[in-house]
Amino acid sequence: MRRSPPSFRLRVDPIACDAFGYCAELLGELVRLDEWRYPIIEDRPIPPQLLDLAERAVGACPRRALFLERIERSAP
Repeated sequence: MRRSPPSFRLRVDPIACDAFGYCAELLGELVRLDEWRYPIIEDRPIPPQLLDLAERAVGACPRRALFLERIERSAP
């Protein structure tokens, strides 16, 4: 049985975030900013074609407030 690759979603630590906005600049497809420049991230899996960009955005966060969370799949 072949396993499917893991899925991930973006998460933000709102306490650590200082609203630099790099995440939205690097990953505008998944991150938008509110009126105070804090990220708004939808709770959905990252499309596979955007995973590299998501990893770049996580690495570029100066406060390390952005991270990837692995989505665990339940057994059928």
